[in-house]
Amino acid sequence: MTAPPKRAIARRRSPVPADRLRIRLPEIAPGRLNVYRVPAPFRAEVATPAGRHPLLEVFRGLEKTVPFRKYPGDDAAILEIARGTWAEVVDGPGWMYVAPQRTPPEVRAAGFRMVESRDDVIVVARSHLANSPSMDVYLDIIHEFLHILQRRQGRELWAGRKVSYADRPTEVEAYAFSVAEARRLGVPDRYLREYLNVTWITRPEYRRLLRNVGVASA
Repeated sequence: MTAPPKRAIARRRSPVPADRLRIRLPEIAPGRLNVYRVPAPFRAEVATPAGRHPLLEVFRGLEKTVPFRKYPGDDAAILEIARGTWAEVVDGPGWMYVAPQRTPPEVRAAGFRMVESRDDVIVVARSHLANSPSMDVYLDIIHEFLHILQRRQGRELWAGRKVSYADRPTEVEAYAFSVAEARRLGVPDRYLREYLNVTWITRPEYRRLLRNVGVASA
């Protein structure tokens, strides 16, 4: 397959220097190309309005995908967790994250207030759902649902400033999970480098994240 056009994979900006680090989230504009196809059972309901909806009504067929069957634990129990998980679609910039009970101090200090919930909620920016390449949305949701399962296991998703995002065990595990699925679908490292190029880490952290999840640097 030929290399995708740059605008099809430029999901996130280059990491910012450490002395200017802030959480910067874009509003995803229409017109992004779907270069790589997601598995046939999966379909994101891109016209979902803002509000809280059952996860499997927004991300239809998620429970029929290969990654869903590879999540650690009992399959029936995992399906029940998915049926009890919400997708909260929000206006404004961003991608996806698991709603914490309280916004972590380091996130608040960076100028971002998260949706907070005691329930299992995956927050989804409506512009991301509607306008991002379907592969990005697919890799994000299998990543974020793994975070739901990690938290159910009693694992801490937010380690504070003492552990870099690029080294956080829960993040490395979730990104590696998505990378493995992307490769199964024939997605090359040039796409994954852009996918992992998140705006809230520094350049050295970005290089470590690539190394930690086994993606070759350019």
